[in-house]
Amino acid sequence: MEYKIHLPITEEKIKKLNVGDIIYLSGDIFTARDEAHHLMLIKDKNSIPFDPSKMALFHCGPLMKKVKDKWQVISAGPTTSSRMEIFEDKFIEKFGIKIIIGKGGMGNKTKNALKNNKAIYTAYTGGAGALAAEKIMNVISVLWLEKLGMPEAVWIFKIKDFGPLVVAMDSKGNSIYK
Repeated sequence: MEYKIHLPITEEKIKKLNVGDIIYLSGDIFTARDEAHHLMLIKDKNSIPFDPSKMALFHCGPLMKKVKDKWQVISAGPTTSSRMEIFEDKFIEKFGIKIIIGKGGMGNKTKNALKNNKAIYTAYTGGAGALAAEKIMNVISVLWLEKLGMPEAVWIFKIKDFGPLVVAMDSKGNSIYK
């Protein structure tokens, strides 16, 4: 099946998605790689200046360019998700993440957290960073840029019809990687 989804997503809609479904997202997403995951996990949840539960998490280190006072996305391809396996289960539980976007899949800890928290992992094609950039309408904000650097900072984007994303791990414990 193919779906167009507007974020935030309800648990009811998450439960309807199955491995192999294709989705296109619109709304707000945020990027987080290794260092951002670590930083957010050690912070008090209430000190995070945005609500991750209302957005999709994108494993991405975008290539950005500052034009006057605005950021422009040059490329926003997914990074290898398995690097986040060591703490993704805790991240899902702490922040109520419902949709993760990445490449290469994740392991059993994440698969179990997706099932227990009614969430999904979606795969985006590696090497399609320029296509992804076209679906990013604007940069809402950037957090911890000075501390983490461009690829590790948390970027919050407004997206429209971002995809195609393949549901690779669903909320029922199914995975295309098994």
